[in-house]
Amino acid sequence: MSGEGEAVKRVRQMTGEDGKDKESEAKSSDRMPLLGGLDQRWRNWWIRGILSIVMISLFAVVIYLGPIALSLLVVGLLLKCFQEIIAIGYSKYREHNLPLYRVLNWFIAIVASIFIYCDNFFYYYPELKGTTGLFSFFGQYHRIICLSLYVAGFVLFVLTLQKDLYNTQFSMFTWTHITLFLFGCPAYLSIQNTFESIFWLIVPVSLVVCNDIMAYLFGFFLGRTPLIKLSPKKTWEGFIGAVFATMLFGLVLSHMLAKYDYFVCFKGGTDCERPAIFVLQEYNVGTFFFYLYPAVLHSLALSVFASLLAPFGGFFASGFKRAFKVKVGLESNMYVV
Repeated sequence: MSGEGEAVKRVRQMTGEDGKDKESEAKSSDRMPLLGGLDQRWRNWWIRGILSIVMISLFAVVIYLGPIALSLLVVGLLLKCFQEIIAIGYSKYREHNLPLYRVLNWFIAIVASIFIYCDNFFYYYPELKGTTGLFSFFGQYHRIICLSLYVAGFVLFVLTLQKDLYNTQFSMFTWTHITLFLFGCPAYLSIQNTFESIFWLIVPVSLVVCNDIMAYLFGFFLGRTPLIKLSPKKTWEGFIGAVFATMLFGLVLSHMLAKYDYFVCFKGGTDCERPAIFVLQEYNVGTFFFYLYPAVLHSLALSVFASLLAPFGGFFASGFKRAFKVKVGLESNMYVV
């Protein structure tokens, strides 16, 4: 079998992926008549390629808009991840008809997102607290406002408890909070990184995107050995090829970004005293010497992390959705967060 090999084919047959591919092939042929004459593998190639270009272009636009837009994107990804996780819980316990289940979940999630964004925003733009009107009031008291709203949601949850549903309701209440904790903490820190220097958001995100794309490309053309049963289409060839491609990409990207003040200055400024990590330094290796931004060495460590550990976020998501027998597009979002 070209591109995947017989071993991958056997694993996919064991996990039922072949049947799913045939079903999706028929559906995609109806939706994409221009690609109807292509083999399923090449049809997926073109669809993924076009969507990748579109998403990367949109990400470039958000980068151009600055740290405020990037931090809003982080919050949007947080809410999207939350929506998909909660959808799994809802599909599992829908027959119980839990009172105000979705209303309470989204109320708590929105309050948490407001706190995550505003706490960072007003910390890095303290001058806005000195303005007049409602904006100034919220800037000064956003923490107590968010706490009060959360307490109101907690009280509403207690009031909706029903005797026969105690176990299920408390399980879902815990599910909501664990989800917000697991995705909210990285989102909070990512927004901080964005305001400190756009570099520290663009580079890690781009490395994960590069690793995902390169794993697909190497697996598509060279993949023969299955990597893990949770994701039958993943191969060792794709995994190893993506490691080296991501490390090279990280070195080049970080060196290019470190040249421009917009990517390294505080809050996306264009005139600042550069941190030492973004100032060229001389390095000696024996009798040879060269100049390098120290940030490039940091990006090398990030590349190793993105290559060796980040893919397991996708594997975790695959196992999670299989455990609940729900098909959701969770992997990419978990990668980014």
